[in-house]
Amino acid sequence: MAGDTQQTSGEYIKHHLTNLTYGKHPDGTWGMAANAEEAADMGFWAFHVDSLAWSGGLGILFCLMFFMVARRASSGVPSGFTNFIETIVEFVDNTVRDTFHGKSALIAPLSLTIFCWVFLMNLMDLIPVDFIPTVVMDWGLGIHYHKIVPSTDPNITLAMSFSVFFLIIFYSIKVKGIGGFIGELTLHPFTPPNAVAAIFLVPINLILETVSLLAKPISLGMRLFGNMYAGEFVFILAAAMLGTYQFVGSWPWAVFHILVITLQAFIFMVLTIVYLSMASEDH
Repeated sequence: MAGDTQQTSGEYIKHHLTNLTYGKHPDGTWGMAANAEEAADMGFWAFHVDSLAWSGGLGILFCLMFFMVARRASSGVPSGFTNFIETIVEFVDNTVRDTFHGKSALIAPLSLTIFCWVFLMNLMDLIPVDFIPTVVMDWGLGIHYHKIVPSTDPNITLAMSFSVFFLIIFYSIKVKGIGGFIGELTLHPFTPPNAVAAIFLVPINLILETVSLLAKPISLGMRLFGNMYAGEFVFILAAAMLGTYQFVGSWPWAVFHILVITLQAFIFMVLTIVYLSMASEDH
């Protein structure tokens, strides 16, 4: 941790940027990685246990909060936490109405889930970087690596964005049919009136549209990861330099980071709505 005299600043930063990883060791056994090198050697099928646990736990927390509010909902004037939740629901609903031009009962609840879930994952960035890892170590669980911000893990952000990508494919085929979807990939953006020229341009259109299609989930996931990773890195640098005074030193950045946390959740939600709206348009 920050106060550990056995660690240099570089080792401290590397330690805090390493996930708790479970995977297959070179000898064929499965277990936790003891260091960053072992985690890298585990390859593609390794699991970031901390990211999965925190993202799953925060998703359950989101569901429980909204379930409790829904049970207490009444026709009267809401107050307190219920009023706060209803404000979020109304905000997301208005955003969907203004942005999504198709018809689907899935988009509004999906957008609400994305906004709240991403916000909660981002919100973990405001917890001092040494607090939970120190608590976990004091419990004697033998957990030497522990990252608590799931959105700083590209595996989590890209998993969410590729889930959106599959929905884009689904809505494109649902609205336009297989032929329409293939036609969209092969007859755009260049659509000459001459049939021979159109056939000649099919491979070029296919390459351009495929790249454009694949860029959506990659940019969606990497944007969230990049912004949150940079924010977390600033907190880790502050903790490495200030040690036990990290809370005081990082407070100004934390205040500004509240805006970043909310904005990134909003951007992820809005881009999801826009992409699904584009997929639902039939030309």
